[in-house]
Amino acid sequence: MSKNENSKWLKIRFQSPESILDPVSDLIGILSGSGVEVEPVRDGQSFVTGFFQLEQVHDGEQVTSHLEQELIQLFSLYNEPPPQLSCSSFRDEDWSTSWQQFFKPFPIIEGLIIKPSWEKYEPSGSEQIIEMDPGMAFGTGKHASTRLALGLIRDCFQQKKPQSVLDVGTGTGILAMAAALFGAEKIIAIDNDPEAVRVCLENVRHNGLKPKISVSATDLADIQGPYDLICANIVNNVLVEMLPTFSKLLAKGSQLILAGILQGEQEKNLIDLARDKRLMNKKIVYNEEWAGMLLEKI
Repeated sequence: MSKNENSKWLKIRFQSPESILDPVSDLIGILSGSGVEVEPVRDGQSFVTGFFQLEQVHDGEQVTSHLEQELIQLFSLYNEPPPQLSCSSFRDEDWSTSWQQFFKPFPIIEGLIIKPSWEKYEPSGSEQIIEMDPGMAFGTGKHASTRLALGLIRDCFQQKKPQSVLDVGTGTGILAMAAALFGAEKIIAIDNDPEAVRVCLENVRHNGLKPKISVSATDLADIQGPYDLICANIVNNVLVEMLPTFSKLLAKGSQLILAGILQGEQEKNLIDLARDKRLMNKKIVYNEEWAGMLLEKI
């Protein structure tokens, strides 16, 4: 982020249901390229704030209109009514007091800490650290589905220690980076969003993991296997479409981690469809209304 006393920022704040905080914060990060502030959840809702640097003062209306349309589309995917936006502006000299105070190191799962670059954190014992700034990485992994996927990845490495990993729909790259820290030597991270690829690559470089992680926009259909472990934290209907390809990319005994699935009907349907592709359910974990599952190719 450039620092210029004459530059102006637009601050846009709105409420989001807890269930879609991850895709919402990802979207704000992509559109702003700057900070995303997610406040503690209360009564199933959280306030999300995006910070948009304006080239010209009159750009505020255009930025707000574009964001409104993007949010309407995103919320409709989850059958949620569009949010009401609250907008305000401030000068660049006020930036440091606006949002950095809200982003502190936190354990996303036991033994794995997410921290911003401006905060000091001394790991204890075998703790691992991923450094991610909201200004360079949208979405910091606080969503339940991300925690479920990370917990299952950690379990895999405590047992079979997979060496080759494919992270599909990588986003910030948090699952790929965790796999590298847990011990994988070869990780392919793919996403069909070029901006997500750019941000993921920045994160991988920033954490010194480029020798282990390759990041690209390669289509899943063009990926060559086999892999010891495939991870995908994506919405349910996309996971269903990808199941046949996942099965082809896994050797017998290899594992598949899926997250982004709602408990109940989505969960049961996915297990049945996976079984037809010789992917047997080994473990299911839950957090709030979300389910994460570990499957094995037979």
